[in-house]
Amino acid sequence: MSKYKITLNGKTYEMEVEGIDGSVSAAPAKAAPKAVTPAPVAAPAAAPKAVASSSAAGAVNSPMPGTILRVNKNVGDTVAAGEAVVVLEAMKMENDIPASKAGVIKSIAVAQGQAVAAGEFLFEVE
Repeated sequence: MSKYKITLNGKTYEMEVEGIDGSVSAAPAKAAPKAVTPAPVAAPAAAPKAVASSSAAGAVNSPMPGTILRVNKNVGDTVAAGEAVVVLEAMKMENDIPASKAGVIKSIAVAQGQAVAAGEFLFEVE
């Protein structure tokens, strides 16, 4: 009988093996260690895609990724500074996204149910 040590999924097992005819085979010769070749270097990950945003004075961008639950105003509506225009759900929390200044809603770039990324343009007040 020959004894072998086998490692499978990180767990080591000792085994005894007997030939079919009852004979004992000689222990196998130890193989020379294989040359270790370094793993190929992966190419750098692609840069994240650009998120549409606006830098206009009254533009409001999403502070975090999430889903638009409600749009409380329409284009042409008057808003006060700090008034919630959009409600954004992020991590199961509702977040009011307020107007940055008092004025009139010039444009709204999102709709209820839409997923948005951090920094994505939501609406503009003029």
